[in-house]
Amino acid sequence: MAGYGGNVSGCGHDFALESNGGQIIKTNHEKLPGRFEDLVALMSPRAVTDESHHEETLEMVDRLMAIARHTKGQAIYLETLVQLVEAYEAKHHAIETSDISGIELLRNLLSEHDMNASDLARLLGVHASMGSKLLKGDRSLTVEHLQKLAKRFQVRPELFMG
Repeated sequence: MAGYGGNVSGCGHDFALESNGGQIIKTNHEKLPGRFEDLVALMSPRAVTDESHHEETLEMVDRLMAIARHTKGQAIYLETLVQLVEAYEAKHHAIETSDISGIELLRNLLSEHDMNASDLARLLGVHASMGSKLLKGDRSLTVEHLQKLAKRFQVRPELFMG
């Protein structure tokens, strides 16, 4: 089984990847293979069945997302992993949103992650006062805000709308 470890937050840091054959390969996001077949050798895409595999797959997705320009193989591999993660999350991490607004969902997620309005502003890259205005509904979230929130909280952007 493919394993994967390392710190994905630091650009240029080494990561240890265990290939399907058990060989340890050290690489960073800039050195990920460009060919689909070579990426599969690092971590074979398969249905996500538990939290550990979910985290491993998300880490690989994050590493691929950090690459400015994807090769065709990287793009196909990334899309494959995203579909596998989405299928798992739809089943195991589903959030019932029919009864709550996007702002209520945002408030709940901020609370769950011990974040406040100032943290929200920093996350979105806006002036500190804007976080509070967004949470009160005085200002609207932009498409860029929705994308940043979706990435941070690992949910679909449209959940914050409405």
